[in-house]
Amino acid sequence: MGADLLPRSILQQYDLRKDVWGLLPPMTTPRYDAITHLIGSKLYVAGGRQCKRPVKAFEAYDTETRSWTSLPALPCKRTYAGVLWDPDGRLCLLGGLRQGGGHQSSKFTKNINVFDTNQGSWLKSDDIVSMKSKRADFAAAFLRGRMVVAGGLGHEPSALDTVEAFHPQKKKWEKLAPMNFPRCSASSIVIRDRFLVVGGVNQVKMLAPQLSRRS
Repeated sequence: MGADLLPRSILQQYDLRKDVWGLLPPMTTPRYDAITHLIGSKLYVAGGRQCKRPVKAFEAYDTETRSWTSLPALPCKRTYAGVLWDPDGRLCLLGGLRQGGGHQSSKFTKNINVFDTNQGSWLKSDDIVSMKSKRADFAAAFLRGRMVVAGGLGHEPSALDTVEAFHPQKKKWEKLAPMNFPRCSASSIVIRDRFLVVGGVNQVKMLAPQLSRRS
């Protein structure tokens, strides 16, 4: 994705049968640490950073037409957020680091922004319930109809072990059993209604709130 001061806009594709990499049309906005999610034939790319500062850019790549479309900008500049797609065709951006006003540094957030992929617009924040804890760089999944987030970084000096889930009927977030080990930067996947959180980092050298690049 390039260095802090030289973000890239390239999109590459690997062909398993030919064992070769090919270049696809580049993004409109060069960036790194962007949030990506594939829905149908479209790859959504939200936020990210340029020169260590979060951006609002939001665009989608159509794998069928091989073209990019610029979408309505994020409600706030954001990076290191969680991303989920709910059954109603909405793309949910959870938590992350958002840019403060003026020259303020980035701050952890518990806010959620929801993009309606059918209407092509962001929903009003008044209709959305924020998470209990501010966090970034965490694992997220849609499990049995509930959004679940685990670990990440917050205002604590070390990674988080806390887990919470959104109950759609009660319209509130509820705490779940914590992970065995605190960690951030983990990979995750859902297999047969089980949320697997893989790897990660549990010792952080004062990265908050700017989340400097890890070595």
